[in-house]
Amino acid sequence: MKKRFSTKFLTLVTGLLLSYSAFAGTYNGVAKGFGGDIIIDAEIANNKLEAINVKSESESDFAKPAIKAIIGKVIATQSLDVDNVAGATATSKGIKGAISKAVKASGATLTKVEEKSAVQEKSTETDIVVIGGGGAGITAAIAAHEKGAKVILLEKTALLGGNTNYATGGINAAGTKIQKEAGIEDSPELFMQDTMKGGKGVNNKELVKVMTENSAGIVDWLVERGVDITEVTYSGGQSVKRIHRPTGGVAVGPVVVSGLTKVLDKEKIDYRTSDKAVEILKTGNKVSGVKVSGANGDYTIKAKAVIVATGGFGANAEMVEKYNPNLKGFGTTNSPAILGEGIEMVQKVGGDLVDMKEIQTHPTVVHKKPYMITESVRGEGAILINRDAKRFINELETRDVVSKAVLDQKEGSAYILFNQEIREKLKAADGYVKKGYAVEGTLDEIAKQLGIDGKTLKETVEKYNEAVRLKVDNEFNKTNFARELLGNKFYAIEISPAIHHTMGGVRINTNAEVLAKNGKAIRGLYAAGEVTGGVHGANRIGGNAVADITIFGKIAGENAATFSKSVK
Repeated sequence: MKKRFSTKFLTLVTGLLLSYSAFAGTYNGVAKGFGGDIIIDAEIANNKLEAINVKSESESDFAKPAIKAIIGKVIATQSLDVDNVAGATATSKGIKGAISKAVKASGATLTKVEEKSAVQEKSTETDIVVIGGGGAGITAAIAAHEKGAKVILLEKTALLGGNTNYATGGINAAGTKIQKEAGIEDSPELFMQDTMKGGKGVNNKELVKVMTENSAGIVDWLVERGVDITEVTYSGGQSVKRIHRPTGGVAVGPVVVSGLTKVLDKEKIDYRTSDKAVEILKTGNKVSGVKVSGANGDYTIKAKAVIVATGGFGANAEMVEKYNPNLKGFGTTNSPAILGEGIEMVQKVGGDLVDMKEIQTHPTVVHKKPYMITESVRGEGAILINRDAKRFINELETRDVVSKAVLDQKEGSAYILFNQEIREKLKAADGYVKKGYAVEGTLDEIAKQLGIDGKTLKETVEKYNEAVRLKVDNEFNKTNFARELLGNKFYAIEISPAIHHTMGGVRINTNAEVLAKNGKAIRGLYAAGEVTGGVHGANRIGGNAVADITIFGKIAGENAATFSKSVK
């Protein structure tokens, strides 16, 4: 009897141990994110994910928080059925794919549980609320903090950065130390002249003057706070080399966001992701706070001043069509979170709008996909060719002009052509090749892959090289030349225009105060960045967006801080 019991007991224990050991352990998973393979180790025991450790990934700085967010949700819910992080879809899918493979390798079966919500305080109080955690909002929060104000920064998505994460070219500035060291003669007056010309004279001259006169100073301000800006080159619509960028020509936006986020962390500035402002509160003739829909419930923040920095509406197809019906059906380069809610919130408290029909397309976006090819590729010497293998436009014309020219070509698209030298010079170009956007080879091989005439293509490139040597472009009057297109290795990407920037928005003055329809400032309400209108007029010049958001973000933060000190 005793022996039979012992045998059964041992059998039971052995079975349990075998069942447990079938899943207990560390399992590897690999899947492709936006920047390359994401490799993880998942600790699994008793059909449960205990921990997930990222062993290797190559995602951009702004997308890294998405990995952390997805891991947290997966472990909390014991399920892979969690939402992707807006603005980091490829990264979200990559980390979920890696986890999925690890779970599959373990043989475990996860059982979904409800995620526990933390108790959210129902109200709080501060000096300044900044709505929107993109480049303008982060800059405003830091500037206000440095002026001694208590700040809460709200970002509706799980990631800071907004559309700034998508900014690739650089920041325009005139009279900088970098320009002077390179022997480039420039001035705020010339910068203003180029900006007004690019904007068809629709721009608010006072706002443009503030931007151009503060442009050199904002580059210094950014560099002093750890943002890598070391190079300067050409961009469309500029008379001289004026667009400043990070070392090696990497995308400027993620570098700005990463650098300034480190300042937020170092200074312990209160920023809250996944918390969406849904209403600006107003008491009498001044704003008094915001209502928030948070990840863990709704609450109110009482504040002496509010800064709106929510971006434009380039990802809101209905709103785009409402203000410019001609753009119905266009794709977009914008973050999916750029929907125009900030504009609507400001309207509800009496704010005026300006230039709403002025919506820009970017001319070089990967055809039928949302991936923009930075203007810096053309600034470094790339040319645009059509299906006849010929150039058809000055590549450094303003974006509206180049966009129209591309749409006028057969099938409404064209090709951007660059060589190995440009790929090596510009990290962004290297990235496009690695992501598979380009065909590559000799000019004959490129022509064959594109289905165009090889002889004509070689004649086009040689004719362009001659124009570079002579510094005279008799075909399209191009005046700024970076280099000849030499060598035996070339790359071509099919491109077409897509919605890129909304120039219209909230009407502000030079103090970044929001104006009512009567032209008077709404007390305590400020705005900065793409949510505003007036700076860019009918067309934005490449590189002016990052200048705009940081300069007016800083002005809004400083002035809101000064105002908050005057309010009891």
